[in-house]
Amino acid sequence: MTKILIKGGRVIDPANNIDGAFDVLIENDKIAAVSKAGQIKDSDCQIIDASGQVVTPGFIDLHTHLRDPGFEYKETIQTGTASAVAGGFTTLCCMANTDPVNDSFSVTDYIVRKALQEGHCRVHPIGAITKGLKGEELAPIGELKEAGCVAISDDGLTVQNAQLMRLAMDYAKSFDLPVSTHSIEANLCKTGHMNESLVSTKLGIPGVPNAAEDIIIARDIMLAELTGAHLHVGHLSTREGINLVRSAKSKGLKVTCEVTPHHFTLTDESLMGYDTNFKMCPPLRSAADVQAIKDAFKEGGVIDAIATDHAPHGIIDKEVEFDQAAFGIIGFETALPLSLRLVEEGYLDLSTMVRLLTESPAKTFSLAGGHLGAGAPADVTVFDPKEEWVLERDQVVSKSKNSPFLGKTLVGKVKKTIVNGVIRYGDAS
Repeated sequence: MTKILIKGGRVIDPANNIDGAFDVLIENDKIAAVSKAGQIKDSDCQIIDASGQVVTPGFIDLHTHLRDPGFEYKETIQTGTASAVAGGFTTLCCMANTDPVNDSFSVTDYIVRKALQEGHCRVHPIGAITKGLKGEELAPIGELKEAGCVAISDDGLTVQNAQLMRLAMDYAKSFDLPVSTHSIEANLCKTGHMNESLVSTKLGIPGVPNAAEDIIIARDIMLAELTGAHLHVGHLSTREGINLVRSAKSKGLKVTCEVTPHHFTLTDESLMGYDTNFKMCPPLRSAADVQAIKDAFKEGGVIDAIATDHAPHGIIDKEVEFDQAAFGIIGFETALPLSLRLVEEGYLDLSTMVRLLTESPAKTFSLAGGHLGAGAPADVTVFDPKEEWVLERDQVVSKSKNSPFLGKTLVGKVKKTIVNGVIRYGDAS
């Protein structure tokens, strides 16, 4: 029997109301015990000294792009999951905009099998809502669930047809699958490449108004109310979007949402240098939108998860004219330090931040893990909340390097990531 004892750290497990000096014992692939420091005998255990560090359940990301199959020059399941564990993530949910699109049993099965063979962490596919992401005909939702999908989404595109979206929600409800949405009204953003604002006017770049996102969020909340389906609003970025989700929850609707680190850290002012690493969809919004998101974190109960929307792109996708550049940035390796800024600024306490990366996303998509209770999967993240480091391009684990934080000093560093009882990142000591 393989035993690992993590001792000396501050253990934070919100699901079990644990926050303090505890030791964590892992036996094979399960959590065996969490006990007050010094109570577990360590004579036959591999010891991990977590002194001065924080020990939590493994982070769970509900919104990622692994680009495999079809775009392996950007990322693969192997490189993407390696990047994930470097950022403390032990479970990923990957979107369907691959090539071929994940709209069939065979593609889902390919992802599941390849992740088991080559992955460094758990991978759960998200199936397409519509065939080919074309927004014309529903994908075989039951087949996708059977193959292993944990949600459905046309992320990267938006289902514009409300009747089709209603049918998707009806079917998804019958299979107990969340519908994760990409909220952009196509006709309002056909030529847009950044947030519509004074900044976009100064730069001469066509903008995307907040209303393009808000209209679809409002529509889909109404459809969720009509159908009783579970709507999950992906990468929410606007003030009104926050208000809409808050209102839906107050009505008792099954509506959840996520926010990305870049949307609560950066504003559209970041684009003044025309750096395409700041180009994403939905775009970086105004300072007022960022403040509304931060205030919602402080309020509690509105935002269900911090998700990265990890979107790797190659040089040929980003080092081009701004209007030709792809949307999106990588996010696994910077999620922790950016989230810790919310703690430093007083919008979250550390335990709530951990909950938004562990217990809450697990509940949102009904995933295993997210806690350190006895018998839980032995997925554990150990990090130093105070370590300063610089994100250097040659140290980025992801195959792609499209991050706006390259060269920036960050605070908070993952030291070890354990998946299924195996150390997948960091050394054995």
